[in-house]
Amino acid sequence: MNNTGVARASTPIWVMGLTNATFGMMNGFAVVTLPQMLAAEGVPGGHIAAITAIIISPGFWAFMFSPMLDVRLRRRTYALAFCVLAAVCTAYTVMHHSNVATVEAVMILGYLSAAFYQGAVGGWMGSLIRADEDSRLGTWFNVANVGSSGLIIVAGGPLILHASALHGALFMLAAMLTPPVLFLFIPAPAPDRVLAAESFGRFSRAVLTLLRRRDVLIGLALFMLPSASFSLTNVLGGIGNDYHASAATVSLFAGVGSMIAGIGGSFLVPQLARRVALRPLYLAIGICGALFTLGTLLLPRAPWAFGFVFGGEIIFQALAFTVAFGIAFQIIGPDNPLAATLFTVLIAAMNLPITYMGLLDGWGYDRGGLIGSFLTDAGLSMAACLLLVLTLRRWLFEPQIAPAPMPAE
Repeated sequence: MNNTGVARASTPIWVMGLTNATFGMMNGFAVVTLPQMLAAEGVPGGHIAAITAIIISPGFWAFMFSPMLDVRLRRRTYALAFCVLAAVCTAYTVMHHSNVATVEAVMILGYLSAAFYQGAVGGWMGSLIRADEDSRLGTWFNVANVGSSGLIIVAGGPLILHASALHGALFMLAAMLTPPVLFLFIPAPAPDRVLAAESFGRFSRAVLTLLRRRDVLIGLALFMLPSASFSLTNVLGGIGNDYHASAATVSLFAGVGSMIAGIGGSFLVPQLARRVALRPLYLAIGICGALFTLGTLLLPRAPWAFGFVFGGEIIFQALAFTVAFGIAFQIIGPDNPLAATLFTVLIAAMNLPITYMGLLDGWGYDRGGLIGSFLTDAGLSMAACLLLVLTLRRWLFEPQIAPAPMPAE
C-alpha cells in the first residue's frame, strides 16, 4: 500500500465520496429549480432552455483551466475556495433571479466554480484510494451527486419558490457549504513540488504526456461516444403528455423517483464490478440499456408506463455514471500529481454526449415522435457500444498501466 493509502486508512470511502454533494446541489439547482424560478417570472420556455444550456456549459470547457488545480496550493484549498464561490453565486441568484441577464452571468461563474470544485475533490479523493477501491468510491461519488441533486429539487425547490428570497438564499448557502465539513476527516497531500516549482512549459508537457497514455485515450473514447449517456432522462420530462402523465406526476418522478432509482442503481455497481471489469461493464450497461429503451416502445402510453420508463432510464444512467467514475478513479491511480487535471478532463468527456445526444433525441422526436426519439437514442448507443467493442477488444480487459513519468527538461 502507498503512503497516502496508509495515511487515509481511517477515512471511510463513503466520507470521501460524499464530498461530491456540493456539485450535485449546483446541478439540481441549475437544471430544475432555476428554470422553475425563471418560468415563474414569465420567461419563455425556449429562452429558459437556452439559459440553462449556457449555464451548464462549463461542464465541458472547464477542463481547459483544470491544470491549475494540481499546482501551487493543496486541492483542499482549491475545493474550499470554489465551493464558497459557487455557494455565493447560487445564493445571489436566488435573491436577484428577476434580473435574467445578471442571473446568467453569475450562474455561469457559479457552475464553473462547482465544476472546479468537483475536479479538485475528484482528483484529491482519486489519488488517495487503493486500486481495489475504484468502484466503491465511484458509487459514493454518484450517490452524492444524485442524492444531493434530488434533495435540492424536492426540498429546496418548494422552499425557494414559496418562501422569501432571503430564506431560500440562506438555505442554498448553508446546504452547499455543508459537504466541505467532511474535509476535516480526509488527509490533504501537498501538490507535487516539482510541478509547483518548475516552469509552465514543463507542466504543459507533463499534461500532454498524460493525455497520450493508452488507458486515458480508451477512457476518453468510452465517454465521448454515446455508448452509455442515457440522455433520454433529460428529454422525458418534456414529453410526459405522450404518456398522459400530469405535471405533478412528471415532477414526482423527476425528484423523488430519480433520487431513489439513481441511488439504488449506484449501489449495484460494486456487486457487478466483482464479476466484470469496469470497461466491459460500462459497455454492457450501454447495450442492455439500449435494449431496455427499445423494449419500452411496446408499453401502453399510460402514466404508470412513464414512471417505469423514467425509473429504468435513471437506473441505467446511474449504473453508467457510477462505472464511469470508477474508470476515472482507476485511470488516475494513487498519488497521481495530475489527478485533478485528469479527473476534470474525463468528467468533461462524460458530459459531452449528454449534450449532443439531447439535441439528437430532440431531432428524432420532431421527426417521429416518441418512437423517433427512442430509436435515435437506443440506435446510436448500441452502434457506439458495438464500435467500441470491435475497436478496443484487445484492451478492454487490460490491467491499468502505471502513470507515465514526468518529461525531462
